[in-house]
Amino acid sequence: MKQVLLTLIFSFLLLPFSLLAQEADSLESGIKKVYTFKIDDNIDPRMNRKVRLALEDAKDKKADLIIIEMDTYGGAVNDADDIRTMILEEKKPIHVWINKDAASAGALISIACDSIYMAPGASIGAATVVMGGGGDAAPDKYQSYMRSMMRSTAEAKGRDPKIAEAMVDEKLEVEGVSEKGTVITFSVSEAIANGFSEGQANSLEEVIAKQGIEDFELIEYKTSSAENIIAFFLNPAVSGFLILIIFAGIYFEIQTPGVGFPLAASIIAIVLYFIPYYLIGLAQNWEIAVFILGCILLLVEVFVLPGFGVFGILGIIGILTGLTLGMVPNDAFDFTFVPSGDLFAALLTVILAAVTAIGLIFFFAPKVNQWSAFSSIALASTQRRDEGYTSTSYGDDLMGKEGIAHTRLMPSGKIEIEGEVYDAYSRGEFIDKGEKVKIISTEGTSLKVKKG
Repeated sequence: MKQVLLTLIFSFLLLPFSLLAQEADSLESGIKKVYTFKIDDNIDPRMNRKVRLALEDAKDKKADLIIIEMDTYGGAVNDADDIRTMILEEKKPIHVWINKDAASAGALISIACDSIYMAPGASIGAATVVMGGGGDAAPDKYQSYMRSMMRSTAEAKGRDPKIAEAMVDEKLEVEGVSEKGTVITFSVSEAIANGFSEGQANSLEEVIAKQGIEDFELIEYKTSSAENIIAFFLNPAVSGFLILIIFAGIYFEIQTPGVGFPLAASIIAIVLYFIPYYLIGLAQNWEIAVFILGCILLLVEVFVLPGFGVFGILGIIGILTGLTLGMVPNDAFDFTFVPSGDLFAALLTVILAAVTAIGLIFFFAPKVNQWSAFSSIALASTQRRDEGYTSTSYGDDLMGKEGIAHTRLMPSGKIEIEGEVYDAYSRGEFIDKGEKVKIISTEGTSLKVKKG
């Protein structure tokens, strides 16, 4: 027993030396860890987040070098700038393999890498900043910003800054390379000849071989379960469904205050809606604040100042604005770099979800009392006269009389008939203060009315 114990202690003391020996063997074997990920979609907040996560994962996995597989037509300048900065600040070598296109923002990101390799038929350049719709060129202040980034990035990587700038500005002329009136876009051979590519490569493995690496472990970036869940909730159909729950939950909570379940469902839907867009940088703090303010104004209109007026209109506008802008990469109210299709899709998603919610509310609201599940939280049964139940002291002489709504009926409230005020409720419809009403039932503790 004593020998076993001494053996365990000795093994524990030798453990650090054993780990060092394993590390040394790994180094002597010459096996390099090559980390790779793709930039194969628009440069936007989603891609910005993906690149950041990929670089963090490469660091955690102790990669020796990183290779980006590039195929993009570009995207948002601010996100391209973020990605460019991350690449320039990375201590490990980063190479890019342009599989097909590195246009606009893709060209900027490629130039930030330590070396550029291009597949046969690939191209790089055409970095003029265009408006969100993809047509006209953006204002000169954005062009100037892009020119300066291209120039400084090229200088940092030992490439010709004038050529990089001419990829943005068609007014610049580079002798022997381009003429005025056209922006530079290089083919593979042209990029190699002008120092904007280190060579042609048919695959990632060929790029690795050109680094003099024979033995390597290729590690590909894979999205985590959390990122897959975020991507699921970013689906427009899912976002629309959450908006539907938000509106329906608010409505049913107003109809049955104190129940709690509709409000809880609405709050959960709000959280699930905004958090994914917030994490990828689309939903800003002020947009969420506008949505919350809209909800507050709507509640003030309903409970404090009945009568559909300024607060109600501003509340609805605030809710719709917060939900819509939370889905698009706008800079406050600057939509220069927001594709018009994205803005329209966001607005359409919100409006369709709201209209659908309203339709379902009017369809299901009268049927709620008939659901067996609802009977556990509300008295939904009818106490009939022929079963021995009697109504209150309201006389039959009130039946059919007309009056006006003394307060707003939502659907409960008060009505006024011949100078007397009575408790009343409608058949589910909202009746504004001052509207004519007609009594259709005197049973129960309140008069049942409809619009007169």
